[in-house]
Amino acid sequence: MDKMDKATEKKKGFVKEFADFLQTFGVIGLAIGFVIGVASSAVVNSLVKDLINPIVGLVLPTGNLSSLNATVTSPVSNQPSIFLYGDFISQIIYFVIIALVIFILYKQLKRMGLAKL
Repeated sequence: MDKMDKATEKKKGFVKEFADFLQTFGVIGLAIGFVIGVASSAVVNSLVKDLINPIVGLVLPTGNLSSLNATVTSPVSNQPSIFLYGDFISQIIYFVIIALVIFILYKQLKRMGLAKL
């Protein structure tokens, strides 16, 4: 029975050590932030794809920001190269919105005294 008690004590020590690790390095907060980030990423992606691109597309001849492209034909091989700059612009808009959301959340957390950077 003595060996069993030592094994249980060792196990509790490991579990406690693991819990201390999670608390010390804020792993739980990081995990929660990651899940919220993934969810907000999906919302922002939909915002850019379903609302912003079609609105900008109203003034574009193609009708959609993502479909803007430029085709350049190589003088050497006579093969066309297509540059999809509209999709690139959409991704920049997406990045700026995500960065703005993170900045606003950070400002709010800092105001409440919860942000530590």
